Amino acid sequence: IGRAMERYTVVVTKSTVPVGTGEFVREVIEKHRVTRVPFDVVANPEFLREGSAIEDTLRPDRIVIGAPTQQVAMTLLELYAPLERPMIITDVPSAEMIKYASNAFLATKISFTNSIANICELAGADVTQVMKGMGLDARIGPAFLQAGLGYGGSCFPKDTESLVHTAGALGYDFALLRAVVETNAERAPHFVRAIEKALAPLDDKRIAVLGLAFKPNTDDMRDAKSIEVVRRLLELGASVRAYDPVASVNARTVLPAAVVYCDSPYDAAAEADAVALVTEWNEFKFLNLERLRAAMRRPIVFDGRNLWELERMRRLGFEYHSIGRKPVLPA
Repeated sequence: IGRAMERYTVVVTKSTVPVGTGEFVREVIEKHRVTRVPFDVVANPEFLREGSAIEDTLRPDRIVIGAPTQQVAMTLLELYAPLERPMIITDVPSAEMIKYASNAFLATKISFTNSIANICELAGADVTQVMKGMGLDARIGPAFLQAGLGYGGSCFPKDTESLVHTAGALGYDFALLRAVVETNAERAPHFVRAIEKALAPLDDKRIAVLGLAFKPNTDDMRDAKSIEVVRRLLELGASVRAYDPVASVNARTVLPAAVVYCDSPYDAAAEADAVALVTEWNEFKFLNLERLRAAMRRPIVFDGRNLWELERMRRLGFEYHSIGRKPVLPA
């Protein structure tokens, strides 16, 4: 950019970047620019969710512009004016921090919910009811209060660890966020331990894994919880048959070769000793559970996303283990 600039240029960083990146970009351009044309660096972080990028671009919750001066900010304000969305004008470091802090806080809600789920399992409480009661408090809200296997993907794992590192480099031990990261890392092992406890030993047990992508409506396998779940199951001697509506192709590049990929959840469940639901695809919510049960060798389900209702699973004759709720056990 520095070598190519011929007139005044506004350089915009859209990616999630550590605080201080804007200043680093400015220094690099300053060092390499050929002519002395003026320029400014602006932080305009995106807040896009995978699977909802178009919607989030056209109707974002807010537009954040970090600029060195109000005059520079007006350049982007004019660009975004047709969207008529809330806009925040601030300095570059603050704009960079807004994105990191937002993702860190959402990750914190997820890990907090899963920690409460662990307590619910020990106390005999139902985490779905607990979170419903919490979410009705306007100061808290219901978003990101779903217990499960934790967060994955390309953003939350990277951003939380990066913010911990950035804080440390600045001389601050971000102990709270470190605990969030550690809690999230424990979710998949916790899930597999529950499977092992119910089926031990896992040698020669057949497990059907439903859902491989890190979340529904994407084929993204980056930091997907299925990776560790499948690996641990195989290490414990189980065989794994897996189904995902769209992620199987990408899964083959990151999962062990021993995994058998199936064309339907019912094929995956054929003669299975248990079903492990890892990703809460909408189609799983509407499975023919009677057909699923009939295909299985043993009607045992481990639901890592609390997709199904306890009473329904009891009525259908499943042994059903979910997250932060009492298990449904055979009479």
